[in-house]
Amino acid sequence: MPRAGQVKPPTDERLSDRIAIGLLTRAFPPGVVDAVVASTDRGEVRSRLLPARVVVYYVLAMCLFSGQGYEEVMRLLVGGLEWLGRWRRVWAVPSTAAIAKARARLGAQPLRALFAAVVRPLATDATRGAWYRGLRLVAIDGATLDVPDTAENEERFGRAGSGRGEGRGAFPQVRLVGLGECGTHAIFAVAMDSFATAEKTLAARVLRELKPGMLMLADRGFLGYELWQAATTTGAHLLWRASDVFTLPVLQVLADGSYLSRLVAGKATGAHRAGLGPITVRVIEYIIDDGRAPADERYRLVTTLLDPDQAPAAELAELYAQRWEFETALDEIKTHQRGAKVVLRSKYPDGVEQEVWGFLLVHWAIRDLMHTAALDADIDPDRVSFIRTLRLARRTVTEQAAFSP
Repeated sequence: MPRAGQVKPPTDERLSDRIAIGLLTRAFPPGVVDAVVASTDRGEVRSRLLPARVVVYYVLAMCLFSGQGYEEVMRLLVGGLEWLGRWRRVWAVPSTAAIAKARARLGAQPLRALFAAVVRPLATDATRGAWYRGLRLVAIDGATLDVPDTAENEERFGRAGSGRGEGRGAFPQVRLVGLGECGTHAIFAVAMDSFATAEKTLAARVLRELKPGMLMLADRGFLGYELWQAATTTGAHLLWRASDVFTLPVLQVLADGSYLSRLVAGKATGAHRAGLGPITVRVIEYIIDDGRAPADERYRLVTTLLDPDQAPAAELAELYAQRWEFETALDEIKTHQRGAKVVLRSKYPDGVEQEVWGFLLVHWAIRDLMHTAALDADIDPDRVSFIRTLRLARRTVTEQAAFSP
């Protein structure tokens, strides 16, 4: 009870009911966070300091303020509560050990479930630079992230060789492969595993997020009969680069200089043993004469778009450069959001996965805000600065900490 003459706070809520962190509660409302926590059986910890909802937002804030210590991230997260006098009792910032234990109790599953529940491609019909003849442009690519050098992380994720013919890399690494929307840089599907897991293996896990009406771009490391077949069954169209090892016979030369060919299953593959026949594809060959590319480097693109009238070869050759938009999205996470050459902070595998999902969720929230701004200004999202928006997102956490979403 308040003392005589003392003004009673307007609410009797717990911290989890009061916390609101600007951009992140805009992208991930508390009701959605509560639902995914419940769905993963990570029910709210009975603690006024660190209930489960707060820990989810804490992980997101940790991935927004990369480089800050555990306790400092918590201060930034709830800094507005104290000065507004809205919190009912004195609130002490939990210790680093308490925060680490709360993260361990939460685990990675709620963050993964939150990604599945909320994250999606962002482009609308009005989004500039996101479409080709009515097809949504998406790309697939992979990346690795350094994680702390602990016995648990090394056993789960492994590490690369040193590149000098002896020894091993300095840190274990987690490998991930994702699908990203070229026009908005929204990464909307991800699979992660150990460093030893091949990118093609991870790629097969994200193909279910392809949909009819998409045109998927991929580099030459992904082309193979089985992965191509799996991707085409989704109804999406494909435009992938082929390496020199592929034999692509000329079956029919088309009016624009491209030609029809076929992909054949390798003799050692399951597709060959199953007796699956050749797949008809269209091949576009060209070189880039811009003074920077090697003069003798030949590009070969393989596509499901077989009609040159609906997709001329020159247009597809120019379009393939959009694949680099996903490289840029990965750089935004690794260089700007996380920090260049910064090792993830989690010392145990479940924490690593939790942290990676946190980085992906925060990146999507920033890109969602950038896309909204681009639509309002009727400009290409590429013209909105990621770095400036990242700084804005960090300011909204501290400036809006005490305001209800």
